[in-house]
Amino acid sequence: MNHSTTSRPAVLPDGHAAGLRSAITADPTAPIVAGIQGAGGYGKTALLEQLAQTYRDAGVPVFGANAVERAGEGAVLVDDAHRLDESVLGGLREVARRPDARLIVAYRPGPRPAALGELIGDLGAPVLLSALGREEIAEQAESATPEWIGWLQAQTGGVPRYVSRVLSTAEPGVAELPPRALDQFQHELDQLGEAGWECVTAMAVGATPHPDLLAALLDLDSAAVNSALLAVRAGGLVGADDVLLPIVRAAALRLTPWERRLRVTRRLVETQLARGGSVLPLVAPLLGAEIALLPEATLAAAFEKAGEEALRDAPQLARRLFAAAVTAGTPAASVAARQARAAAVAGELDEALRLADQVIVDEAVPDKELGVQVAASVLAHRGLLERSAELCRWSVGRLRWPGDRAYAAVGLIGAGRLGDADELLRSSDDAGPPTSMTGAAAQLAAGVRESVVGSATTALSTLVRAAALSEPVGRSILAPDTPASIAALVALHCGELDVAQSTLDRAVESGTGGPLLHNRHRLLAAWLPLVRGDTVTARAKLPATIQPAARDRLLATAIEAGIASRDNDMAALAAARGQARQAVAEHSVDLFALLPLGELVVAAARLRDQDWIAPYLTQARELLDRLGNPPLWTSMLTWKRLQAAVVLEEMYDAQQRAAELDGMAHHNPLAAAMAGAAPVWLRILDGHVDQDEVERVARALHAAGLAWDGARLAGQAAIRTTDRRAMLALLECARALQGKPPRPRAVRGGLSTESDLLSEREKEVAELVLAGLTYKQVGKRLFISAKTVEHHISRIKQRLGCANREDLLNRLRELLNP
Repeated sequence: MNHSTTSRPAVLPDGHAAGLRSAITADPTAPIVAGIQGAGGYGKTALLEQLAQTYRDAGVPVFGANAVERAGEGAVLVDDAHRLDESVLGGLREVARRPDARLIVAYRPGPRPAALGELIGDLGAPVLLSALGREEIAEQAESATPEWIGWLQAQTGGVPRYVSRVLSTAEPGVAELPPRALDQFQHELDQLGEAGWECVTAMAVGATPHPDLLAALLDLDSAAVNSALLAVRAGGLVGADDVLLPIVRAAALRLTPWERRLRVTRRLVETQLARGGSVLPLVAPLLGAEIALLPEATLAAAFEKAGEEALRDAPQLARRLFAAAVTAGTPAASVAARQARAAAVAGELDEALRLADQVIVDEAVPDKELGVQVAASVLAHRGLLERSAELCRWSVGRLRWPGDRAYAAVGLIGAGRLGDADELLRSSDDAGPPTSMTGAAAQLAAGVRESVVGSATTALSTLVRAAALSEPVGRSILAPDTPASIAALVALHCGELDVAQSTLDRAVESGTGGPLLHNRHRLLAAWLPLVRGDTVTARAKLPATIQPAARDRLLATAIEAGIASRDNDMAALAAARGQARQAVAEHSVDLFALLPLGELVVAAARLRDQDWIAPYLTQARELLDRLGNPPLWTSMLTWKRLQAAVVLEEMYDAQQRAAELDGMAHHNPLAAAMAGAAPVWLRILDGHVDQDEVERVARALHAAGLAWDGARLAGQAAIRTTDRRAMLALLECARALQGKPPRPRAVRGGLSTESDLLSEREKEVAELVLAGLTYKQVGKRLFISAKTVEHHISRIKQRLGCANREDLLNRLRELLNP
């Protein structure tokens, strides 16, 4: 029977569930036809139940699809219309065309029979059910944190049914899917049928949801796979990108028998191995499962390849994957070298060295080149540079490690054996193909040699080019050190701080040297603000964790001691002393450790505890003597020894250091600035302060890269002069060199400031205390007793309301150094 469509009841105006509920609530007797479309779990049934209750409350009978003949008596509400046969759907079409119809039909997006498509045409644009947003989930989980709400949304995709399952079984705040929630997916998986469950299993273990790939992988007909994928989408099991929702993937892996998972995984792994594709996402979930314990050739190959994929970014995972490969049948010897590398990159240096030694000495083990790289890198990282160099030297001509000759030469020079390094570099053995890495290593060796025998400018230029050349491949290469770090050290020794900064920034950004050398670059980057006197930035740049290796710990400890020294924090300086003694004892003295050693020499002098470091200082002098005392490397250590002599007020030792610096002044601008400042320090120690001279050499130090040293020279001259005008001028000079604005002067007759609470004498005492002088030294400068100084400080503390010394110093910095 045909009906005119001109008198059809109006469909829902806004297309939203809320609008549908409002329309029916407003007038339950009014005609209405509407479709509700949503994937499984999106709440179609719940919405229909709400609407049915609204009709019943209004006295309107509610019928289902099996009672369409009574449609004129009430409302017809139909769920899961996609499951109905054609005859029933045809009857619903007749109802939809009646002018007095009250018909609501819910269905999934697909697959759908042709008759349902015709019915949907009569129903008009459907109400589209969508996933829950964060606010809607939060309403259901009232006590949960925003972070947990975000986690729940990510796991469930906001599908209402899945959200409810987790909320009803999970402990709020615990970001872990409850087994009971996963077990409830048994019904959804059963409804998919055999082909659908197979497709979900394949997608859960990592297969791309492409019909042709899944059909080949599962030995299924393409049409069956297409139909199964439509059912998976309609069932609400995937997101918009056709990837299984995390909760669905977890449920599929839990509910699918492991034999089926193993079969699908094996086929998928075979496909990926044949194509050279990644297998890490496929086999990583198998770790720790019973599947991983089976002797299985395909899995063994997959675990081994996955271990290689994880080596760079997930070394701990790589170690587990290699172990699983051995369990699955891979010969242990074939992965030993890669296991050693994984241990090294993960920071397990003892284990890495043990495995690498086994690789080197066992003739039956392959990858000896990698074993040498690991052992040499670990030895250098542990502060045993000469042993690292000897190992590299041994491998030259025996193995084919690109760069072994260069790294051997660098290590030998660093240990003071320039002649041995030259002999090695002159040897005519084939160095292998001219790759970027071999080129970078060769330039590294040339740059280090030039830093000892030639020009600082040429050496630095060569090393910076080596660093740039190694960047594209440096992340995947294991080496004793990087061109970037050695270039930065050379730059620091000759005052080229901007070059050091840019080189280190690029190394950190590109990941040169991999995880093993990441902290070394960051530590050297933290040294730059330390040289400038910016202790706040230096502390902020220190890595949060330091690997238990001597080289990094020596550098970190020296930075901490330098920060404490510049902040005049004697308690922190004393606390760093124990760490410093341990780090220096574990690290052999080499060329590349002179920078932290020099800083610790000054720290030991400030603590009046220099005896412990004296033997290492002797070794450093002997090392430099063997190299002919190269100015680039010798001048900075000599300068630090001069600073130690200044702290201890040892005039004879200071005179010797000044004479040594004078002999190196010609080499580079920094050496010249230090040589120029040395005699001024001698005159300051002797009580003769020439304001103009002090300001000139202090600014020269600042310009040459030693900003803090220049400020300290001016500050110490200020507190040692008896001329108040010169003292104030030099203190202002020190402030300027530290990048601080000039201290405002009080204007006679103007408004008083908080600093006016202090008398002129108290301000003098406070300024000298802030400059780092002891009470005895302050008294000596001001010609008063130490007891009187203590009395002044006590009155200042009381006047400013300070509870302790730290609070007092902070308040004085605010008042006197705005």
